[in-house]
Amino acid sequence: MKNKAYAVLAALACLLFGSSAFADKPVDWQTTFQPAATGIMEEITWFEQYTLWFIIPITLLVLLLLILVVVKFREGANPVPSRTSHNTAIEVIWTVGPVIILLFLAVPSFQLLTAQLTPPQNPDLTVKATGNQWYWSYEYEVGENPLSFDSLLLKDEDRAGLGKEDKAAYPRLLAVDNEVVVPVGKTVRLLVTAADVIHAFAMPAFGVKIDAVPGRLNETWFKADREGLYYGQCSELCGKDHAYMPIAIRVVAQEKYDAWLAAAATNLGEANKALMASTDGAVKTVDVAANAAQ
Repeated sequence: MKNKAYAVLAALACLLFGSSAFADKPVDWQTTFQPAATGIMEEITWFEQYTLWFIIPITLLVLLLLILVVVKFREGANPVPSRTSHNTAIEVIWTVGPVIILLFLAVPSFQLLTAQLTPPQNPDLTVKATGNQWYWSYEYEVGENPLSFDSLLLKDEDRAGLGKEDKAAYPRLLAVDNEVVVPVGKTVRLLVTAADVIHAFAMPAFGVKIDAVPGRLNETWFKADREGLYYGQCSELCGKDHAYMPIAIRVVAQEKYDAWLAAAATNLGEANKALMASTDGAVKTVDVAANAAQ
C-alpha cells in the first residue's frame, strides 16, 4: 500500500511538473545547489552543508561578542576604558582555535579537490569543448571520423523548426540548438580550451567548472548518474555576449546514445530530433513506471 501511494504521488508530480521534470536548470528564488547528477556534485553538496556547522556558530559567536562589547564597554557603562594590553589565555584561544577549525575544513576540502582533479584512467568517452565568442564547439573523439559541431544559443524564431517550443524544458537564454549528448553512467573526459579569449565551462549539476584558456588544454571529467537535460553557462566574463553563451548536456541511455551518434555522423539535425522524440516524452513516464513496479 505504501509503495502504491508513492507511485500515485510520483505520477501526480509528473503531471504537474512534467514539462520540466527532466531538465535541471536554475529556478526562481533558488537558494541551494541544483540537484546533484554526479558523485562529485554530491560531495560538493555535502561539503557545503558540512562547512555550515562551522560558519553558523562562528557567525553567531562573533555577533554575540560584538553585542557584548557594544553594551558592556560603551562610554556610559564604562567611562574609564581598560588599558589591558596583553592576555595570554585570549592569545592562545584565538590562535589555536582557528588553526583547529581550518584543519577540519582543509582535510575534506583537499580530498574533494583531489577527486575533482583526478580523472579515471580509462574514460568511456572523450569530448573536446572549445569556447568561442560567443558559442561552444564540441568534438567527439570516436573512431576514425570524429564528430564535431557548434552549439549556439537557441533563438526564439528557431524553436518551432527544432521542436523546442516548450520553454519549461528549453528555457530562454539557456537552451541551445545542439546539445552535447553523453551516455548515463559512463565516465566522460572533457578537454576544454578556447579559440579567442578566456572562457569557463560550468555545469552546476555535475560539479564541473573549469577555465577555457587559448593555447592551453585543461582537463576535467564527469559521470552522470541519471538521465536528463542539464544546463550551464560560460562563467568567465568574455565580452559583450558573455551572458548568451549557454551549455546544454543531454544524458541518455547507452542504446539511445549509440543511435544518436550513428545518425549524427551524417545528419546532426535529424539525429537530434529523433533523440528528442525518444526522450522528451519518455522521461516523464519512465520514473512513474519504475515507482509503480516497486
